[in-house]
Amino acid sequence: MKPGLSLRVSQHLSLTPQLQQSIQLLQLSTLELAQEVEQMLVDNPFLERDGDDAADVPMDAPAMEAATAESMGTSDNYSSESEYSSAQTASETIAEAPTAETPETLDWSGDGADGQDGEWGGESSSEWDGPSSSGSRKSDGDEETDAIDLAREHESLSDFLHRQALSLRLSAEDCAALRFLIESLNDDGYLEEPLADLAYSLACDDLEEREELEQRFAMALKLLQSLEPVGVGARDLAECLQLQLRDLIRLAEDEGTTAKHWDVLQLALSMCCQPMDLLARRDMRKLSSLCGAREEALREALALIARLEPRPGRRFVDVERHIVVPDVIVRPVRVGSGRMEFSVRLNTEVMPRLKVHDIYAGVLRRHKNSEGHAALQQRLQEARWFIKNIQQRFDTILRVSEAIVERQKNFFVHGELAMRPLVLRDIADALGLHESTISRVTTAKYMATPQGTFELKYFFGSGLGTETGGSASSTAVRALIKQFVDAEDTKKPLSDAKLADMLKEQGIECARRTVAKYREQLKIPTTTLRKAL
Repeated sequence: MKPGLSLRVSQHLSLTPQLQQSIQLLQLSTLELAQEVEQMLVDNPFLERDGDDAADVPMDAPAMEAATAESMGTSDNYSSESEYSSAQTASETIAEAPTAETPETLDWSGDGADGQDGEWGGESSSEWDGPSSSGSRKSDGDEETDAIDLAREHESLSDFLHRQALSLRLSAEDCAALRFLIESLNDDGYLEEPLADLAYSLACDDLEEREELEQRFAMALKLLQSLEPVGVGARDLAECLQLQLRDLIRLAEDEGTTAKHWDVLQLALSMCCQPMDLLARRDMRKLSSLCGAREEALREALALIARLEPRPGRRFVDVERHIVVPDVIVRPVRVGSGRMEFSVRLNTEVMPRLKVHDIYAGVLRRHKNSEGHAALQQRLQEARWFIKNIQQRFDTILRVSEAIVERQKNFFVHGELAMRPLVLRDIADALGLHESTISRVTTAKYMATPQGTFELKYFFGSGLGTETGGSASSTAVRALIKQFVDAEDTKKPLSDAKLADMLKEQGIECARRTVAKYREQLKIPTTTLRKAL
C-alpha cells in the first residue's frame, strides 16, 4: 500500500472545565448545591461567603503583603494543597485583626477591580444578599441544648421495650436473650430472622450451644410478645394480627362482653389463621367455607381486623422529615381591572452569598512576578468561574420557571383540572435551550405556588385527544379520575371501563388500560378492594 498525505476538515464539541462545571451545578438540587459550595469554600482560598467575619478586614498593606509574599514564596512549585495551606496561613493572620462591618452590597464582578455592580435577569445583585442556606450558625451551647431536646422528644421502639424489660425478673442469660431479640427487631416491630439463624450467628460450630440458644430465644420471644405495643415480636403479618386478637379476647374475658362481640372476636382470630391472601382478596366464599360462618358475620370480623395495627412499631419510627425548600416562589398579583397575574421570583434563602476574597486578589495583583503566581491566578479564575456559574444556574431556573408559569397560568388559578399539556421541547424552543438543559433544570427543583409546592417536572405532561380536536393534560385526566373515585358509591365502585366512559362523556378519549395505568399511579385500589363491606 502506497503511503500518502491528505487533509480532512471536521468539527467536534469540546467541553471546557467551565462548561462542565456549569452543567454539573445546573443539575444539582438545593441540598447538593449547598454541599458543593461548602466544599469549594474549603478548597479555594480566593472564594469566601459574603458576611464572613474574616472578610474585608482592615489591615495595613505591609503586613498583608508580607503574609501573602511569605505564602507565595515558601516553595518553587505549588500544588493545590500547598496553595491552600499558604492561603490559610494568611487567613489566620487576617482573622486576628479587628473586624469591620460587612458591606451590604454584593459585587459579582470578581475582585472588584472594575468597580461595577452587576445586573442579572432584571434583578439587582442585592437579591443575592439573602441569608445562605448554611450561613447561620449557633453557638456551642445552643447546639448542645438542641441535641438534648431532640433526644428527649423521641423514644425508639427498642428503648421503649428495654424500659419495660427492666420490670421483668429474669436471669442474666434470659435477660441477654431478650435484649438480643429486641435489638433484632425491624422498624415495624417484626422479628424477620428465624430463631435458628439468630442462634447460628452466635454459635456457628457448636451444635449443642446453638440448640440451647434457640430454646432461650423461644422463651424470650414469648416474653417479648407479651410487651407493649401488642403485636411486637411477630414473625409475619398473620402472627401480628393473631397476637392483637388474642389480647382483645383476654380483655373481653376479664372485663366481659356481649355474646355477639365474642363471636366476632373468635371468628376474626379464625380468619387470621387462614392464608393471608384470602383476606387481601376478600374472598368471602372461600373464607366462609374454611371458617364455617355466614358472609355477614365474616364482614363484621373483617371490619374488626381492618382496625388492627399491622405495624406495631409505626408510632416509634423516627421518620426523617424532608422539608422541601422551594427554589422559586410564585405569588398572585392583581393588576388593572382586577386581572390576576403571577410574579415569579427566586427564593433568596437558597442562594449562596459568595464573592472573591478582595484582599487576596489585590495582593496577588501586586505580586505578578512572584513565584507561584500562575498557579494562584488559576485558583482565582476558578473562584470567578464558580460564582458566575452559580449566577447562571439561578438565571436559567428563573427563565424556565417564568416560561412554565406563563403556559400553566390556569393551573395556578383553578388547580390540577386546568393543567395544560406541556413537554420539554415547548420550553426549550421558547427559550432557545436544549431539551437536556430543561430536563436538568426541572429535576429536583421546586416551585412554591398558591396551589402548593411542586417539582418543576410536575408541570409537564403528555396530552390526550379530545372530541373537539384539542388535547387534555394527563395530569388533569388523573385529577379527574381521582375526583370520580372520591364521589363514587362505595357499595358500587366504578370500574376502569366505567371511568373511561365517564371521561368520554367529558370529551376526553382515554382507553381503559390508560385509565388503569393512571389509577395505579394515583395508588387507587381496584374495585374489589374499594367496595364497602
